[in-house]
Amino acid sequence: MKRIITTIYIICVALSAVAGNVIFKARLDSATLLMGRQAAIHIEVSQDKGVRGMLIEDNVDTLNAFVEIAARPVADTTDIDNNRLNIKRDLIIQSFDSGMYVLPPLRYVVGKDTFRSERLSLKVMPVNVDTLKTVHGYKPVEEVPFKLFDWVPSFISDYWWIYLVVLLVILLGLFVYLKWLRHGEIPLIPKKKQLPPFEEAMERLAQLKEKHLWQSGQEKAYYTELTDILRVYIDRRFGVNAVEMTTSQIMDALRTNETTRAVNNQLSSILELADFVKFANMRPAPDENEVMYQRSLTFVNETKPEEQPQEEVDGKNNAEADSNEPEKENKKETK
Repeated sequence: MKRIITTIYIICVALSAVAGNVIFKARLDSATLLMGRQAAIHIEVSQDKGVRGMLIEDNVDTLNAFVEIAARPVADTTDIDNNRLNIKRDLIIQSFDSGMYVLPPLRYVVGKDTFRSERLSLKVMPVNVDTLKTVHGYKPVEEVPFKLFDWVPSFISDYWWIYLVVLLVILLGLFVYLKWLRHGEIPLIPKKKQLPPFEEAMERLAQLKEKHLWQSGQEKAYYTELTDILRVYIDRRFGVNAVEMTTSQIMDALRTNETTRAVNNQLSSILELADFVKFANMRPAPDENEVMYQRSLTFVNETKPEEQPQEEVDGKNNAEADSNEPEKENKKETK
């Protein structure tokens, strides 16, 4: 029993010796503080090397309801004699409410022991309106710059450049459409030179023959393309909007035309048979398909515009030039 009591006593003495080797102190650099400004609590710890300690206030943001911890600068550790360390560090505090406050003791834990500092008293002084510009964190109203987009929602003001790019793209597209696309032109791509009506019709008829549509059982597609060639030709050659007209309307428009009078019957038979094939699912005989093709060639060839001899064209141009010379001389005289 005596040995057990002696052992316990030695352990208690040793533990008390370890605890007694830690010195923990805290003090304010000023007992008064201007509201909104910052002050420092200076902490000093002396302890043996190898002893680990923890400041409880490192895990909280406030010391009480009115005083908050604004910053925690890095500690300064110094090696002193007798195998000991001296640790100095600060807690930066701040308050935005005036009054007299008693701060709770700071706590420093080593093992199972907790060391407490003395209670600190802090008086927070109110701030006059004229001195707000000297207080940390305040900015006078008159110095705040006016922002043009303060009244605009943030999802617009934050991404204004995106809306600007979209607007420019829309305006560019509108410009391209009004200048080129609505006229059937494509910018940066040279417009293909259009053939005269007769040459275009003959070329398309030759292409139609090479497709062998009616030979492969596609009579409807054959007559659709054949009549389309003739309608476009009539439109360009005679100025008759045949593309949008019915068969009877086309024939009425061409009945008084001297150029087409000799071949109107052939054109009428082509268009009427094509209507039966397209709308009544009629299947003509192979000979009829070939006859309609030959009649189309005849109609285009018979209505081909007459070419003037080159001599007449040159004489006409010279006559126009001679007629313009007196006008030029008269202009010079008036000048």
